[in-house]
Amino acid sequence: MFRNLDELVAAARAKGPVRIAVAAGHDPDVMEALKQARELKLAEGILAGNADKIRALAAAADFELRDDQVIHEPDEAAAARKAIALVREGQCGLLMKGKIGTATLIRAVLDKDAGLRVPGRLLSQVIVFQVPGFDHLMLMTDAAINIAPTLEQKAEICRNAIQVAHAIGIEKPNVALLCALEFVNPDMPATMDAAGLTMMNRRGQIADAYLEGPIALDVPLSKFAADRKNIYSPLVGRTDVFIAPDIEAANILYRAILYFAKGESGGNVIGAKVPLILLSRAETPETKIRSIAIAIHVAAAQKK
Repeated sequence: MFRNLDELVAAARAKGPVRIAVAAGHDPDVMEALKQARELKLAEGILAGNADKIRALAAAADFELRDDQVIHEPDEAAAARKAIALVREGQCGLLMKGKIGTATLIRAVLDKDAGLRVPGRLLSQVIVFQVPGFDHLMLMTDAAINIAPTLEQKAEICRNAIQVAHAIGIEKPNVALLCALEFVNPDMPATMDAAGLTMMNRRGQIADAYLEGPIALDVPLSKFAADRKNIYSPLVGRTDVFIAPDIEAANILYRAILYFAKGESGGNVIGAKVPLILLSRAETPETKIRSIAIAIHVAAAQKK
């Protein structure tokens, strides 16, 4: 189990460099991330997009690209298809978002004939993060893909997060199903879903983890809060995964981790044939490096 993101990146480097297909690679932050990834011997990129812009950005970053690393395709949807084809053909092991709309890239990934769809799987974003004062990595989901997931979709979101937890060495993660309180309330559908997911876990429908909910955020983080609420749970002080009830709660929690708690993170979209490095435009190159490292671990685990 990794104690921090630096250890996670170092372990990914030891697995050897991977090739990443970038959809619409004419993006300065992506260029900087790929430059750092090369320096770390973490990854090399093949960039599909506007070739003139790609080469100009590479020159500005003092980053040399070979001719075979640039595929000229100025149309972003077509660039996505070409990047995905590199993965399907085995030329690249990962897919990364460049200067392209998330919806456009996801549509291409989910294309039944030419995409990276896995039948029966749901795409969801999984973030791995560290926060000052905590001695272990934690995960949260889903702040980017599923707006108001159903119970079955939440089950898939849990499975995706558990998959990432296993890939980074957490053998049986403790999973908190976050709600506003710890009681089932028919007027609060998230509490009903959390209770249902907990029962699915007890009956083996969501396996290789311990799920509990509904549960408010203070209980996993504070023994004082848990004691005052008379809650005795393995989650107290040792939660590995936080499942938010919807995209708004997850997005707010994620931003709070970064900006209030001064946390650091990396993340992937899980559920396709390979992990997708698909992050907000506001994310730093360093976050992208950590996301590449997480994707390397997940992809390696998928091959076992």
